[in-house]
Amino acid sequence: MRRVMNVAPGRGSRWLLALLPFVLIALAYNFASAQRHAANPDDKVLPTASAMVDAMQRATQPDRRSGERVFWSDTAISLKRLGLGLAISIVIGLVLGMLIGLLPVAGATLSPLMAVVSMIPPMAILPILFIAFGLDELSKVVLIVIGVAPCLVRDLALKIGQLPSEQLIKAQTLGASTWQVMLRVALPQAMPRLIESLRLMLGPAFLFLISAEAISADAGLGYRIFLVRRYLAMDTILPYVAWITLLAFVADLLLVQLSRRAFPWAHLERRA
Repeated sequence: MRRVMNVAPGRGSRWLLALLPFVLIALAYNFASAQRHAANPDDKVLPTASAMVDAMQRATQPDRRSGERVFWSDTAISLKRLGLGLAISIVIGLVLGMLIGLLPVAGATLSPLMAVVSMIPPMAILPILFIAFGLDELSKVVLIVIGVAPCLVRDLALKIGQLPSEQLIKAQTLGASTWQVMLRVALPQAMPRLIESLRLMLGPAFLFLISAEAISADAGLGYRIFLVRRYLAMDTILPYVAWITLLAFVADLLLVQLSRRAFPWAHLERRA
């Protein structure tokens, strides 16, 4: 008898199985929305699909006063903040991760600090960031960096610390300096792990971004969601949430493709 755990769906079946939960969720939502609107045509909690489409059409149209397309403007501003925060986090993660993982002195000095910093709830220090850095862009970017960078540092340090000692010894035997070992041995093997860690941190990074924008911002996806909530505008909130989810999903896909194309050797074991 063939066990279920040994049944692997084909490529076409994978697509169908992947789409099935989304179809079921959409059907369940439409059913619940229809029931609520049948009882109360003015219900705002579960807007119909047509109401959400109309709301998004208004958001994507040029504003009468400024001529700005609010939806795309919010998206561009939020992505700029997120991209800057993640870029800084990547640099910090690479530099400190390699130092801690490769240099025992740096590990003894910085590893306890990173362990403590990574345990600080970023949202708990958000008021401190607003006081220290003001209510402008800097505090939002710093929040993302504080939330993401320490986790990248610890994960990369762990990966580099697990490199076979034979590789490091052979490189030094061939005359490589510490700097060369770091760039030619540790860095190439750390990059795939960096991309994986970044994928895992996309969700928290969006959380920090939306939270900061909701508290103090005059534009952005998080700002818009919390602005319209006072009007119970679920026809705008739900599409914005879906759009944020789609952006995170696309970013995750791009990182996967980047890893497979740039570091195909790191995915050989998984394919096997």
